[in-house]
Amino acid sequence: MTGYRSPLLARPGAVEAGGADRGVAAHYGDPLREQRALERTPGTVVDLSHKGVVTVTGPDRLSWLTTLSSQVLTGLAPGQGTETLFLSVQGRIETAPHVVDDGATTWLITEAGETAPLAGWLESMRFALRVEVADRTADWAVLGATGPVPGADGPSWRDPWPGIAPGGWSYAHPEGPHPGERRTWWEHLVPRAELEVRTRDLPLAGVWAAEALRIAAWRPRWGAETDERTIPHELDLLRTAVHLAKGCYKGQETIARVHNLGHPPRRLVLLDLDGSEHTLPPAGAEVRAGERVVGRVTSAQLHHEEGPIALAVLKRTTDPAAVLEVVDGNERWAAAQQVIVAPDAGQVVGRRQGGFLRGPRA
Repeated sequence: MTGYRSPLLARPGAVEAGGADRGVAAHYGDPLREQRALERTPGTVVDLSHKGVVTVTGPDRLSWLTTLSSQVLTGLAPGQGTETLFLSVQGRIETAPHVVDDGATTWLITEAGETAPLAGWLESMRFALRVEVADRTADWAVLGATGPVPGADGPSWRDPWPGIAPGGWSYAHPEGPHPGERRTWWEHLVPRAELEVRTRDLPLAGVWAAEALRIAAWRPRWGAETDERTIPHELDLLRTAVHLAKGCYKGQETIARVHNLGHPPRRLVLLDLDGSEHTLPPAGAEVRAGERVVGRVTSAQLHHEEGPIALAVLKRTTDPAAVLEVVDGNERWAAAQQVIVAPDAGQVVGRRQGGFLRGPRA
C-alpha cells in the first residue's frame, strides 16, 4: 500500500515512524512508558497496519507451501503459529512470512516490502494444484501485542520464538536461558475497516516499543537483519523457520551444506551501546574492531531497562572478546558484544529440540 498512513496517527501525541515502519506511529509521546505498558499491561496494542496479509486457500495449501518453503506445514493445527522461509537457489532469504492456519485458510503475515513479491511468486507457482492465492492487505490489518487482545477475534499468530521447532536447530551460544523466553508476541488480524473501532478503548504503544522488546529478545526481522546475502544460519533462524529433515525445496542444498560441513560466514550479535551520547546509531552504521570494519548495525532502540541496545551482523571470525565501536560519520558509540550465534555454530555447537549438544564452545 504505497503512501499508506494509518488512521491511528490521528491519536493524540502520535509521531510517525520512518523507514520500514512508515505509515504507523513510532510512539504516542512517551516511548519508554509505552514500552513498559506493552510489556506489563494486558490489552496494550501496537499498530502494525502497514504490514501485509497474503492468504492461501484450497485443500492442497499446506502441502503445497511445504514443498516450496523451508518449514513443514502439513499437519499445522488451526491457530498454531509458525514461520517459514522462501529462499533463493543459493539459500538466501527472500521472504520470511509469519504463518497461521485457521483450518480453511493459511494466513501469511508479511513486512510491507515482501508482500507483493511473495504473492506474485506464489501465484506463479500454482500450476494445477488446488490452491488460490490472494493479497488481502486491503481487507485485514495487523495489531501487535504481548498477549491476547479483547475484541481481536480474527486469526492470530503467536510467535514461536525462541522455541526450537520439530526439525529445528539452535545456533545460539548455549549458555543459560535465552532472553527471548521473557517475551511473548502475538500478531492479531482485524478487519481493516474496523481498525479504529477495535482499538478505541485499548492502550496504544508505538513500534519503537515493540522494536526494543524484539531486539532484547534477539529476534531477527525480515528487512532489518536480512539483506541480499543472508542465509538462515546467520540469524539463528534454523531454530523456528527451518525443518532440517524435510524434503527437497529451493535453497535446501545450502542449508544442509552449511549446517553439516561448515559455518555461516556472518553471525548475529547483540550490542550494549554507550548511552552517554543520548543518540542511537542508524541501521547500516559500521561496527569496527580497531580500524577494521567487521559488520553493520541492523536495528537499534532504547530499552526501558537495558538502555541503548542494537542487533548487528558481524563477520563470523570477529573475536567475541574484541573491543568494538559503532561509527556513523562523526558519531561513535562504544559497544560491548553479546554473542548470539556462536562463531563455530553448526553441527558441533548448538542445540536441537530435546537438549544441548556437547562440543567445543566459543
